[in-house]
Amino acid sequence: MKTKKTYQITGMSCASCAARIDKVLNAQPGVCEATINYATASAQVVYDSDECSDQSLKTAVQNAGYDLLTDTGNDTNEEAEQAHAKRYQSLKTQTIGAVALAVPVMVISMWFSELTLMKYIVWILSTIVVLGFGRSFYVHAWKQLKHGSSNMDTLVAISTGIAYLFSVFNLLFPDFWLSRGVSPHLYFEAASMIIAFILLGRLLEERAKQNTSTAIKKLIGLQPKTVTIITESGERTVPIEKARIGDIIAVKPGERIAVDGTVTIGESYVDESMLSGEPVAVHKQTGEKVYAGTINQKGAFRFRTDKTGSDTMLAQIIRMVQDAQGSKAPVQKLVDKIAGIFVPVIIGIAVLSFIIWILFAPTEGFTHGLLAMVTVLIIACPCALGLATPTALIVGIGKGAEQGILIKDATSLEVARKIDAVVLDKTGTITESHPIVVNSLWSKGTEETGNILYSLERLSEHPLAEAVVNEWKNETAVPVTGFENIPGKGIKGTVDNETYYVGNSDLLIANGVYPDEELQQQADIWHKEAKTVIWFGHSTKAIAVIAITDQMKSTSKEAIRRLRKMGITVYMLTGDNEDTAREIAQKAAIGHYKSSVLPQDKALFIKQLQQEGKKVTMVGDGINDSAALAQADLSIAMGKGSDIAMDTAMITILSSDLMKIPETIRLSQLTVRTIHQNLFWAFIYNLIGVPIAAGILYPLNGFLLNPMIGGAAMAFSSVSVVANSLRLKGKKIQRKTEVPPAEKEVVPINEVEPINKENMKKNFKVEGMMCNNCRTHVEKALNSIDGVKAVVTLNPPVATVEFEKDEMPLEELQQVVSDKAGDYQLHE
Repeated sequence: MKTKKTYQITGMSCASCAARIDKVLNAQPGVCEATINYATASAQVVYDSDECSDQSLKTAVQNAGYDLLTDTGNDTNEEAEQAHAKRYQSLKTQTIGAVALAVPVMVISMWFSELTLMKYIVWILSTIVVLGFGRSFYVHAWKQLKHGSSNMDTLVAISTGIAYLFSVFNLLFPDFWLSRGVSPHLYFEAASMIIAFILLGRLLEERAKQNTSTAIKKLIGLQPKTVTIITESGERTVPIEKARIGDIIAVKPGERIAVDGTVTIGESYVDESMLSGEPVAVHKQTGEKVYAGTINQKGAFRFRTDKTGSDTMLAQIIRMVQDAQGSKAPVQKLVDKIAGIFVPVIIGIAVLSFIIWILFAPTEGFTHGLLAMVTVLIIACPCALGLATPTALIVGIGKGAEQGILIKDATSLEVARKIDAVVLDKTGTITESHPIVVNSLWSKGTEETGNILYSLERLSEHPLAEAVVNEWKNETAVPVTGFENIPGKGIKGTVDNETYYVGNSDLLIANGVYPDEELQQQADIWHKEAKTVIWFGHSTKAIAVIAITDQMKSTSKEAIRRLRKMGITVYMLTGDNEDTAREIAQKAAIGHYKSSVLPQDKALFIKQLQQEGKKVTMVGDGINDSAALAQADLSIAMGKGSDIAMDTAMITILSSDLMKIPETIRLSQLTVRTIHQNLFWAFIYNLIGVPIAAGILYPLNGFLLNPMIGGAAMAFSSVSVVANSLRLKGKKIQRKTEVPPAEKEVVPINEVEPINKENMKKNFKVEGMMCNNCRTHVEKALNSIDGVKAVVTLNPPVATVEFEKDEMPLEELQQVVSDKAGDYQLHE
């Protein structure tokens, strides 16, 4: 059975460490995919639990010189925070001590270097700095050497170790060089200041990295520790872990809700901004859903527990954000390859520069070559490269979570900026998905029968009945006998020996009831306005005609306007008739629409757009649009927090507000731009810094870089990359657009071309896939069948199979997958 877990890693000090652990874990038997995030010091591993275990992974990482925290229980995050805090405090102590002694070493070396006593004082102080406060560099470098590996600590240990030992030799045996006509220079200040600068850089880097993950810390902090349960003996406050499904929970004014549930008694307004990003409090009454982490305002109510622990909405969001922040963007693959070979290459360049100096500068070659070698080892920094992508992703994905935009992985965030076509489902996406009564016309003297209409509709299960019940909810119910649902037409029932009907006009006509001219004319007008019309009458007379519509969301038109301003073409697909579809398209100013579209046809339409070269986003509810979501380059669920939507789509908009779509694209643009900036400066730093450190400018102007300056530059490079990523926090994704007001725009409305249905296409759910390798195996197996084209997606786990000839039975497809891919199950 395949398992996916996230582990904390200890002992990493640079991007090369992350590359080393990545290589080790991916080489383990049973591991399908392992992803290491240096910025969060974590590993995401997908593995077959029959072939390996937590302990085998831990052992492999320990053998590489690091450690893997295999306890992934509820307290893991807290334990990891404590470990990081302890490491930070230790690093702070080392840095303060190193700086406090390195500064006197530098001052004495600059102004009192000729005094013999001072030389020995400098030696003692630098020994404390290098071998005391800088001891961790040598310990880690030795561990790496024992495992045949190297990292940033190796570079620091070699460079400062050479400078220190060379200085000790020159101090104790100066005659060895004087007899050869060479001045025995001391480099204690260089070794000390390098250690101090690098420790200071790591301290700042660690602090900055902690700031990048504030979003996830805020989310974790939303989880209450206790809950008030209603028992037979009264209210009882218990730890959150003891809450069970079905418990009745009491919520007082100002309290944070502890678990997910449904309101049973009372009403209030609840602040859900920390989940949805929406500032306006939401009114909650009997039957409404409430979520863990949200804050009750002035009212008090009770609710029944539906979900606890790791199943709550908040827990799912935290898990989703953590997974996304731990994932890798495609551009990171190149960076990982570079980081993996970076340290050996730098050591090679350093040794080569030393040799070249000796060969081409016989008099000062040894001294200058030694300085060049030390400086090259110091100035080279794989950390900046390793931090460039993950820090930007952590901030970007965290910023999205704070705004109610849940991004499943780094690839989704990178793809969003390339979108040039958005396909919108109508119900629940553009509209509210809550039909309401907007008009009604009654025959003269019949308004008092509203209580009969209410009594009939409250017994109906039709979605439109709820709209009628809500409209006439203040009426008093009367007894109804002989109630009957009439499929496709409506309902009927008897009140006071009179039979009443509620439904379409066919229902009334079939029972010999014909509407009068006034009611019919009004019904025709409402039909043209794309409203749903229902009739109410009894055995001899049409009493009323009622217009119901699904209202468009208040922000839909503005969101679509902003998408057009960004150069994105918007399409609407709906199963409604032509009149309704065109009416909604005109109200929302959508230039392209298609009516009477079946769910399976939406995926075909998206494929047609892709064949035209467009990058397409599908926006739907994440349930009946699964095929279209799977086909799209980017899938977005307007989920209102439904866990089905969160599992299906690449991005979930918790508030179901279309305004979040342009904000998502803007966030993607800003994040990817930040990644590119980080990578540019990290690469440029090394491309320019290493040759200068090697002495390339010396023949031109006599400039040779001081190792201390190299150490300061190296420390600055990592900090600058993280600081640049943190700038994302202050960026606004609610970008204003300079266009005329939406209501004054004139947008041509056109129905798109018919959907091409030449080939038969079906979607199958795939069980057992845990990583991209699994997905590739299933897709390759299906495409090996003659006359079959298949696209398999991991999120959602769906195989979209197109049959160019005759449709194949599920059993035959399953057999091929089992024979060629392994233990994966297809379901219709």
